[in-house]
Amino acid sequence: MSKEDDVKRYLENRQKEIDGAALYLALAESEKQPQMAEVYRKLSASEEKHAAAWDHKLEKHGVKPPPRRPSWRASTMIWLAKRFGPQFVLPTIASNEKADSRAYDGQPEAEAANFAADEKSHARLISMASKGSGGLPGGSVAQMEGRHRAGGGNALRAAVLGANDGLVSILSLVMGVAGATNSNSAVLIAALAGLLAGAGSMALGEWLSVQSSRELYENQISIEAEEIAANPEEEMEELSLIYQSKGLPENRARELAEHMMADKDSILDTLAREELGIDPEELGGSAYEAAFTSFILFAVGAIFPIFPFFFWSGSVAIYISMAVSGVGLFIIGAAITLMTGKSILFSGTRQVLVGLMAAVLTYGIGHLIGVSLA
Repeated sequence: MSKEDDVKRYLENRQKEIDGAALYLALAESEKQPQMAEVYRKLSASEEKHAAAWDHKLEKHGVKPPPRRPSWRASTMIWLAKRFGPQFVLPTIASNEKADSRAYDGQPEAEAANFAADEKSHARLISMASKGSGGLPGGSVAQMEGRHRAGGGNALRAAVLGANDGLVSILSLVMGVAGATNSNSAVLIAALAGLLAGAGSMALGEWLSVQSSRELYENQISIEAEEIAANPEEEMEELSLIYQSKGLPENRARELAEHMMADKDSILDTLAREELGIDPEELGGSAYEAAFTSFILFAVGAIFPIFPFFFWSGSVAIYISMAVSGVGLFIIGAAITLMTGKSILFSGTRQVLVGLMAAVLTYGIGHLIGVSLA
């Protein structure tokens, strides 16, 4: 392997570590639970050490390391974490960590082998954290009981796909109606009706989903309260197992569990977080906020293909609608790379091609229907 190849690889490794350090630090600053915030700070410090090691490698090759700046992808994730909280981005970070944990496999340096072990450990830790509503869950212990069920979602993924659904479905609707008729008013009526119907349907579905989850969480916490009152020794044993699963020695885990069980005022909160992976203060979030967000995301995507028909008509409106929608599809494709790590150009172009193919197909079908009716 040439010196140029080594330098390129060192720079890529260094940038991943810089991104990780900045992202974990942002998570620490946004995390409400002090214990998890401290975990994120330690992860950030670990990534900083890795980045410094690659700095040293570059200097040995006579290359001055460039200024440390997070990539656009990491900067976007940091903004989202600060705006919406760590849990909004944790599933995406967990997925990316799993992919990055294999990045050092096959690299010849001794540092790479050590860093690979660290990164795999980070991936496991973040994966565990992403499955709870704050902190590391004890869901595996809860599932053994058979009485609790908890689930997690990817809010970032849902947001991107919500806007994508609005754009693609309304673009296809607009093109289908435009192919069947030359009437701008018919296109706008159909498009606005589709926007309201689609956004309303998504909002209602999201409200039902979140409200059902809240009711499920409330029931789980109620069950946990009954179990604490009926059999505190068994609950203490479960809590001890959870702490052992996190790496504490058995005697230390039991001691900590006994200490937590003695605090009658907060033990239910502790068990809800540790055993069930539920934040009792949030219970999965507000159903109304989720519904409103879904409505807005769908509507934002849908507005791209609609608004040209307010100002233009005929073929001009169709071409402008397709062009504007293409820009929107590319933006969505770029946003998807936050989760996939793929090239922006590849993901954006693929999204544009798929979306416009659907629009052309519905335009053709609409045209055939229009000709048949005429």
